[in-house]
Amino acid sequence: MIRWGHPRVTRDVDLNVLAGFGGEKRVIEILLGTFAPRIPDAREFDYLMRVLLLYSANRTGIDVSLGALPFEEKVIERASSFAFAPNVELRTCSAEDLIVMKLFASRPGDIRDAESVAIRNRGRLDWNYIEEQLQPLADLKQEPEILRTMASLREL
Repeated sequence: MIRWGHPRVTRDVDLNVLAGFGGEKRVIEILLGTFAPRIPDAREFDYLMRVLLLYSANRTGIDVSLGALPFEEKVIERASSFAFAPNVELRTCSAEDLIVMKLFASRPGDIRDAESVAIRNRGRLDWNYIEEQLQPLADLKQEPEILRTMASLREL
């Protein structure tokens, strides 16, 4: 996901790289060889949290999630191309998959993001798919409140 704001506001870029389990080190080394880390001890944090926090050359924040779960594979398979500007096309996840990822993270900003996506796509979302994907992830985290949050978004 790319968030574009006011021209003077830094853009944040969120990416998911399907690294699998065991392939993290190679991906981390390649990315840290190209981009500057945003935190000290980035490698240790990256291995533990499966997220690389990087800066691009122009100091844009880049959050790279190291995907490995079957759901993450499905997100990449379901991704489609989106033209952001002339000659700038990226593969982006579906609105449903973005809601699942945001609710799984469940930080306040992520929940606001999921609400925004739900409102912008009102009447077009496949809520059965969202629930089907989110249920095992909520179970994995042992956080049933994630499903309650999803139910409240569904009512918007």
